[in-house]
Amino acid sequence: MDTLKFLTAGIPLSAEKQGYKAGFETLKKLNLDGLEAEFVHGVRISEEGTNIVKQAVSDGFTVTCHGPYYINLNAKEPEKIEASVNRILETARAAKKINAYSITFHAAFYMGNDKDVVFDRVVKQFETIMSVLKEEDNNVFVRPETTGKGTQWGTYEEIVKLSKLFDNVLPCVDFSHVHARTGGKYNTYDEFCKIFELIGNTLGDFALQNFHAHIAGIEYSSKGEKKHLILEESDMNYKDLLKAFKAFNVKGAVVCESPNIEDDAQLLKQYYLSL
Repeated sequence: MDTLKFLTAGIPLSAEKQGYKAGFETLKKLNLDGLEAEFVHGVRISEEGTNIVKQAVSDGFTVTCHGPYYINLNAKEPEKIEASVNRILETARAAKKINAYSITFHAAFYMGNDKDVVFDRVVKQFETIMSVLKEEDNNVFVRPETTGKGTQWGTYEEIVKLSKLFDNVLPCVDFSHVHARTGGKYNTYDEFCKIFELIGNTLGDFALQNFHAHIAGIEYSSKGEKKHLILEESDMNYKDLLKAFKAFNVKGAVVCESPNIEDDAQLLKQYYLSL
């Protein structure tokens, strides 16, 4: 991607009608760059919606997709694993139809298993997912997201390690989740740089030039994330984070998941452009 784009997680709240047409009109007025289509409760988009989003992408907007919440590639029941694989494939197929940039999802829970065992199980399911997408000539970026709780598979190290094994698999780094999961760490310039360094050193410049991030304020406890907050009402050090983005010349999509999605997306974009 040629620049860093700032997106809302879903249709802007101030859109007069909660549909894609009004959503993109609002984004244009707000000088924001696109949105993440939220398929979190199921992959559903009408033919009309598909056409509107495709046109918006043609007009220069960036679109990403968030897969359903009901995904666990380490479920105890084989049928739940199969359903999870299918939900990821459905998200990727919808993304291809609307010319989306990438898809993201929470990939798995540890379920009390050894972390290395879970990693191997996730790899096995990704082999199936990526094989099917290759057969379908679907080149959308598939991005497991860094997760916010210690019970969830998805540290940034695990996701970088997984990404190295597959073409078209890259991280989605939710910096708020990393911050919450580590009990308040990963909130300084040097710590943010550490994440970019690992990605650049392991996956190459391509991964930094085609990035996908989530940013929000976040409330957390010793067990990890509790809920998203407005940036200025949280301890999330978004200013140093954006300085790190600038220092590493990161390009791609930054999706704002604060409760006030478009206000904080504007805050992030304006601060970034001021650097």
